[in-house]
Amino acid sequence: MSEISPQPSSITAARGPDPRRWWILAVIGVAQLMVVLDATIVNIALPSAQHDLGFSDADRQWVVTAYSLAFGSLLLIGGRLADLIGHKIVFLTGVTGFAVASALAGAADSFGLLVGGRALQGAFGALLAPAALSLLNITFTEAKERAKALGVYGAIAGTGGAIGLLLGGLLTEHLNWRWTLYVNLVFAVLALLGGSMLLRRTQREHRTRVDVPGTLLISVGLFCLVYGLSNAESHGWGSARTWGYLSVGILLIACFTYWQTRAAYPLLPLRILRDRDRAASFIAVLIAASGMFGIFLFLTYYLQLSLGYSPVQTGLAFLPMIAALIVSAQIATNVTVSRFGPRIAVPAGMAVAAAGMIWLTSIGLDTGYTSHVLPPLLVLGLGLGHVMPPALGAATARVAPSDAGAASAAVTTMQQIGGSIGTALLNTLAASAATSYLAGHTANKQALAEAQLHSFTTAFWWSAGIFAAGMLCTGLLYRPRLRGAATEQPAVAPGL
Repeated sequence: MSEISPQPSSITAARGPDPRRWWILAVIGVAQLMVVLDATIVNIALPSAQHDLGFSDADRQWVVTAYSLAFGSLLLIGGRLADLIGHKIVFLTGVTGFAVASALAGAADSFGLLVGGRALQGAFGALLAPAALSLLNITFTEAKERAKALGVYGAIAGTGGAIGLLLGGLLTEHLNWRWTLYVNLVFAVLALLGGSMLLRRTQREHRTRVDVPGTLLISVGLFCLVYGLSNAESHGWGSARTWGYLSVGILLIACFTYWQTRAAYPLLPLRILRDRDRAASFIAVLIAASGMFGIFLFLTYYLQLSLGYSPVQTGLAFLPMIAALIVSAQIATNVTVSRFGPRIAVPAGMAVAAAGMIWLTSIGLDTGYTSHVLPPLLVLGLGLGHVMPPALGAATARVAPSDAGAASAAVTTMQQIGGSIGTALLNTLAASAATSYLAGHTANKQALAEAQLHSFTTAFWWSAGIFAAGMLCTGLLYRPRLRGAATEQPAVAPGL
């Protein structure tokens, strides 16, 4: 594929900064929050939805999995469509479709309709998410302002899950479970009106075409990978069904990678991945998303089942971590990365997050929130704030305008697949730990509670190990003394 002309960058530079850019950031932030929080907002509402619609415990996981399956398997084609059709058009289409799918799922009178609506949410989210990040990079052309915008975007990406838990608890407790889906209509109206008025049409790349074979290979491959990981929770890692899907998924992804070197119009141009710092950032996002599920998932269980917190109290318990993450994200993008580069900021954030997870393993059946939960949550927020925004910035820096959607989709795919891997892996390890604990103890109420606690702490230890692995990988992969990949280099620079 030929080099892309730097003309769009020149035009943007000649125009100067968009005077409405901070309002545009608000619109993008609202849309991104809608997509991110939907990964967790329904979780707290599941018991009520199950009672209302009458589906089984075995089917319950599909209300969550349908969203992640559609989202993770369609992200790359969503990013490429944004490059081919136009970022504004794809963004507004994604917002509209997400709203319709949310209304459909909220009004569901059967399990099948609920799962179908959730899958449609994921599909339109796959259009919306990469277009949103591309628009952010195109809108903010000045390095320091882009750093601030990425800090806000990264904070939303990192805290959306916790906000979803809080909002899901409030809506379920004071209204009903359907409002965890209907609430998206409010976000969608704000994003749709703001986007229609504020966003500019971006130049489309007419010389490329949709890579149909690549789309099929990566979509089916990611579907099989996520589906196989989801099956590991219910069927076990030794199941032929689990490994069958995982093997097919890995094979198809390998075929996709090979095809991208031969395709005339590749879905994911491999030149995007040849940049060492961008590859390190993709790995950082993948690992951070995997480890974060150890926080949201199992700490939620601990607070509700061991400490007896209500859904609202559980959501409120995560707010200090959100505050710490937001503060840390701003410090990372405006101070740490600009002075030391992501090679220092990201591994340091991973190390701090690992320390926070290790601290969380000290919880017990009779320990308090302020003494054993709050301090490590604050540490975790500080660590994650130094991982996500710098990694997101470096992952999309120095990308040609025609590749902005593909790069944004790739990094968002890493986040989604990382979350799926974390869910399957940690759930399986936690369940095995509980089973092993009960095998050596008399089954009574106390032993069951202790086994449950043991499963939580086991998940926290493994999450700490995931973050430690991230520290080593990113420390080795990032180039030395790269000063502010997210802040010094424009993300809409000419092609690599």
